Amino acid sequence: FIDKNGNIGSTDATSLLGLYNAAYLRTHGEKILDIAMSSTKKILKSIVNHLDPTIADEIRHHLETPLFRGTNRVETKRYISTYEKNSTRNETILEFAKLDYNLVQGLYCDELKDLTIWWNGFDIQTHLTWARDRMVEIHFWMMGVLFEPHYSYPRVVLTKLFTLVSVFDDFYDNYSTTEESNMFTTAINRWDEHAVEHAPAYMRPFYKGTVASINQIEEDLKLQKNKHAELVKKLFIDAANCYHAEVKWRDQKYVPANLEEHLKISAPSTICMQISNIAFLLMGDITSSETIQWAWAYPTIIRAVCIIARVMNDIVSHEREQASEHMVSTVQTCMNENGCTVEEANEKLNEVVEQAWMDICESCIQPTAHPLAVLSRVANLARVTDFLYKHDDGYTLGYSVKGTLDSVYVHPMDV
Repeated sequence: FIDKNGNIGSTDATSLLGLYNAAYLRTHGEKILDIAMSSTKKILKSIVNHLDPTIADEIRHHLETPLFRGTNRVETKRYISTYEKNSTRNETILEFAKLDYNLVQGLYCDELKDLTIWWNGFDIQTHLTWARDRMVEIHFWMMGVLFEPHYSYPRVVLTKLFTLVSVFDDFYDNYSTTEESNMFTTAINRWDEHAVEHAPAYMRPFYKGTVASINQIEEDLKLQKNKHAELVKKLFIDAANCYHAEVKWRDQKYVPANLEEHLKISAPSTICMQISNIAFLLMGDITSSETIQWAWAYPTIIRAVCIIARVMNDIVSHEREQASEHMVSTVQTCMNENGCTVEEANEKLNEVVEQAWMDICESCIQPTAHPLAVLSRVANLARVTDFLYKHDDGYTLGYSVKGTLDSVYVHPMDV
């Protein structure tokens, strides 16, 4: 690819795209891959409008989302459609791929049906009208982490847990007073039917439903002989405490001195550690107690996905959240630290995201006591988070990802 002068010598679009995608597996200090990535990106952008429409569409897609960072089920359907246009396609393989996709899509829809029945029991549209009601988006998020058909039960449990956590997020971040957040946190940490009296009155039905649901999940896991069953509740309580910590910083008017300090305190409230760790324990015997404790300590790969989530969320929601009282964002902190504009801060923050992706790649390829099947869940979480926050807050503003959700859940492939 590279000539004696260090320039990319190839002009073949398919080869250039392959090198471009491979370069995104770079780790820290891999200068050759840094050059390959920037050079191939520049060349591909310059030739894309002069290519056959099929390869041109492929290049445009990967210029936006490199192959390694794609969300599995989104990429699966897109690739099947691309393969179908290939004149050398194998019709039998194509048919089986479509049938498989449709069967898995049906499974996801069955899960959503059961989840919707469960969630309707909370009746939040009556009791908690301020909370985001995003069942499909959360299932998509958790499906991004555990997409395989045999992980149906873990996927359902993750979706239940983080549908509840989403209400926590809205309660602590947007709705509760300081006193109410203190009361609710006290009740969550006590975790029993008598503690409901410590919660604000309007949160008591939700508190009771939450405790009952998680206690039931714990009992189900014990029946499955899952040795980590009791940790689900502890991780869930930890999520509430992370949100409550941000309320205290907000009320103290705490302003981090720099971006590094900000991320040290704000990354945990992305709840990516809890999502990853609960995904690990739901995978069963493949996950050891050592892996759970390792993840709880925010090792490099967990911290990396937390940073990706925090920074990308802040970039797309910065303007909207200026209208309400929030803890200072990473965008504001970066602007203050560097004396720069929003656009310049976003550029610097995008580089922080790139560094975090390198941490993920490095963690996945280095020898470790933790199986790749487990580590890949963290990479999957980064992938689906990247998708949801790439252009907008796809979770809060669900219409921005509606086309993809329709494709994944509603529209089967023609067979």
